[in-house]
Amino acid sequence: MSRPPTFVPPPCARALSLSTRRGRFAVLDARPATGTPRATVLLLPGFTGSKEDFIPLLEPFTEAGYRAVAVDGRGQYETEGPDTQEAYAQGELAADVLAQTEALGTPVHLLGHSLGGQIARAAVLLDRVPFLSLTLMSSGPAEVAPGQRQRVKLLSDALATLSMEQVWEAMRAMEPPEETPVDGADLRRRWLRTNPAQLIATGRQLSVEPDRVDELAAVRLLPKHVLSGERDDTWPVPLLDAMAERLGARRTVVVGAQHSPNTDRPLETAAALTDFWDGHH
Repeated sequence: MSRPPTFVPPPCARALSLSTRRGRFAVLDARPATGTPRATVLLLPGFTGSKEDFIPLLEPFTEAGYRAVAVDGRGQYETEGPDTQEAYAQGELAADVLAQTEALGTPVHLLGHSLGGQIARAAVLLDRVPFLSLTLMSSGPAEVAPGQRQRVKLLSDALATLSMEQVWEAMRAMEPPEETPVDGADLRRRWLRTNPAQLIATGRQLSVEPDRVDELAAVRLLPKHVLSGERDDTWPVPLLDAMAERLGARRTVVVGAQHSPNTDRPLETAAALTDFWDGHH
């Protein structure tokens, strides 16, 4: 589970509801203090995550002149979602991203973390026109590693028979909370407000996702960036290296970071991202 250092947005960001043709989405909208933004960035969180996972990046982004919009997808934390798993098919989630971009009213640099990267890829494959670039952050070419598939199956099996509260208590018993500045009550609240149908459906996607790298590589004139930590147990780093080569993408490895460079090494991650975006307006 992702652990942002805080659930309190910085002064540059406001918690808003983004109205789209596919419904309303909870977002954190961060803007530069003065002037017109250089461009807008749309940030998609990963499995069990939320828009708050990007809080450490928001001030560096705005200081570099970018507007950054981090979103809870349907069924994630503060965005409502249906109780049917079919509503969370990858194509539905990708269509949501296109609707969010449309509602922002400008082409965007698209970034997806982990599961969010595979949703971002699917959105680009539906329609690349609204996107200035694509960054896949700690998000691999196909299904997650075997150990992660096993964890996802255990979670899905538990969600099929237990309440979200019961599953939370079981997870805490199996894996005591790490030392982290964020209040455990915030993590618990986010978990309880996430729709279990969303977790089951997207967990299945992570476990069976096919390799679509060649399809993405065929999307011409779209700058691509693969960024990760130097260690990752969800997709091995050599696999991410090979994916970047297949895509002809920029490759960034953030030293000292693991699966969540956005929270492990936010300043270094933000610097790498804004340097990439600066070259593609």
